[in-house]
Amino acid sequence: MSASVKSVPANFKNPAWFENLISSPRWAWLWLIIRVYVGYSWLKAFYGKVTNPAWTQTGDALKGFWESAVAIPEAPARPAITFEWYRNFLQTMLDSQAYTWFAKLVVAGEFLIGIALILGLFTGIAAFFGGFMNWNFMMAGTASTNPVMFTLAILLILAWKTAGWWGLDRWALPLLGTPWQPGKLFEKTEATPAGVLEPGQGD
Repeated sequence: MSASVKSVPANFKNPAWFENLISSPRWAWLWLIIRVYVGYSWLKAFYGKVTNPAWTQTGDALKGFWESAVAIPEAPARPAITFEWYRNFLQTMLDSQAYTWFAKLVVAGEFLIGIALILGLFTGIAAFFGGFMNWNFMMAGTASTNPVMFTLAILLILAWKTAGWWGLDRWALPLLGTPWQPGKLFEKTEATPAGVLEPGQGD
């Protein structure tokens, strides 16, 4: 007889204050401030790259960043990358000259993330990809503002239902919905068979 798998008790819930913070529209003003700050930071990073041919044409800027990240200095200095598997990943990208196209992807990603966050459109998704980019920069040994930006991205993801309330998500989410809950645009309405009266008809 196999042991039964115990599920988490149904009465385990988030603290009321936390649930209110991430779900109530009354706190949307706070998420607006965080959202615009993070979005502006991404657009600022984008502007610094889009005017640089080393990012938008040759990819040499990203190549130099990767080369610096994968370099292993002599002891007692420590390498920028802690995890060997990530160093191997970047080395593979270098060997295949992926920086020639990946640099353009970084520039485009920073622009799209910044615009989406400022407009409050698909806020949770934009925050996720922004946090993912921050995570990659940190994995490559670059701190800068990435830890703060990553933390704010996590908070925006948690508050995805209200983070874009003062933005386009206020209308986009009810209309489009989510993968697990379709919005009004995708709701299926059952057609009434011919000859059958709707309630109230024929009175």
